[in-house]
Amino acid sequence: MSLWHKVVPLIAAALLLAALWLPSGPIMTVACMAMLAAAVVSAVHHAEVVAHRVGEPYGTLVLALAVTAIEVALIVSLMLAGGADKAVLARDTIYATVMIISSGVIGICVLLGGLRHREQSFRIEGAGPALAGLTALSTLVLIMPVFTVSAPGASYSTTQLLFVGGSSLLLWCAFVFFQTVRNRDYFLPASDTHNEAVHAPPPSIRDSWLSFVLLVISLTVVVGLAKTLSPAIEATVAAAGAPRATVGIIIAMVVLLPEGVSAIRAALANRLQTSMNLAFGSALASIGLTIPVVVLVAVLLDLPLTLGLAPKDMILLVLSLLVCSIGLGNGRTNMMQGAVQVVIFAAFLFLSLVP
Repeated sequence: MSLWHKVVPLIAAALLLAALWLPSGPIMTVACMAMLAAAVVSAVHHAEVVAHRVGEPYGTLVLALAVTAIEVALIVSLMLAGGADKAVLARDTIYATVMIISSGVIGICVLLGGLRHREQSFRIEGAGPALAGLTALSTLVLIMPVFTVSAPGASYSTTQLLFVGGSSLLLWCAFVFFQTVRNRDYFLPASDTHNEAVHAPPPSIRDSWLSFVLLVISLTVVVGLAKTLSPAIEATVAAAGAPRATVGIIIAMVVLLPEGVSAIRAALANRLQTSMNLAFGSALASIGLTIPVVVLVAVLLDLPLTLGLAPKDMILLVLSLLVCSIGLGNGRTNMMQGAVQVVIFAAFLFLSLVP
C-alpha cells in the first residue's frame, strides 16, 4: 500500500472539517472537488485490498457494498436537504446507475477486451441470473409506477412503496446468497475456477485491517464533501441550462467512476469475469439496497418520491437490458457486442442533455 493511499483519506477528512467551518468560495470548491475524486479513488482502492484478502466473489461484493453505501448516503442526504424538490433524485440516480453499468461499463469492457484479446469468456451461469434479477428490479422500480393507478402520476402509493422496497431487498439478499454460498463457483474465473488467487496475492492481515479503517474514513468523507458541493453542482447544472436529471447522472458517475476503471482494467487483463462480477453486483446493490433505504426515509418523513420514468427513458432502459441479454447470452464476447452497447450509452448521455 503506497503512502498516497494512506494519506489521502486523512487529508480529505481535514478538508471536510475545514469546509464545514470556513466560508465557501471558488478555491474551497475546487479543493473539495479534487479531494472528493481522490477520496472516491482511495475508497475503492481500500475496498479492493479488503476484497483481495477475502477472495472472490466476496471481493467484488465488498466493492459493490462500498460504492452503494456512498450512493445511498448521497441520495438520502440530498433528499433531506431538498425536500419536495428532490422527489425524482432517487429515480434519476438509479436509472443513471443502471444505464452506466449495463451499457457504459459493460460495453466499454467488452469493446476494449475484444479489441485486445479478440474473444473473452465468463460464466454465464452467474451472469444470466444476475441480469434477470437486474431486469426484474429495474422494471418494478422504474417502469411499473407509470402504469399503476393507486397514486397520481408516476408514483407508488405508500403500501406499494413498502412492497417494492421489501421485494428489492429480498431479491438482493437472494442474489448474495446465490453468489456467495449456494453457487459460488459460478462467479469464479471461467478459465481456472479453482484458483481464487488469480487476481493478485492476498495482502497481509495488518494491511487488510488498515484498509478497512481507511475505507470507512474515505466513505464518510465522500458523503460529507458531496453534500457540501451539492449546491455548487446544482447551480452549475442550472446555469448551463441542462435538465435537472443531469444531477442524478453526475452523482452516479462520480460514485461509479473508480469502480468502472477497475472493471475496465480487469477486462484489459483478460479477466472479464471480474468485470462482470463488479458490474452486475453494483447494479443489483444499487437498486436492492438504495430503494429500501430511500423508501423508508420517504415514508417515515412523509417526503414525496417519484420513481416512474418518462417514455424516452423507459425505451432506452429496455433497449439497454435487451441488448445486454443478447450480447452476453452465450458466455463469450467480442468487440462488436461492446460497440453496440457503447452506442446505446452515448445515446443515453446525449438524450439526457438534449431531451
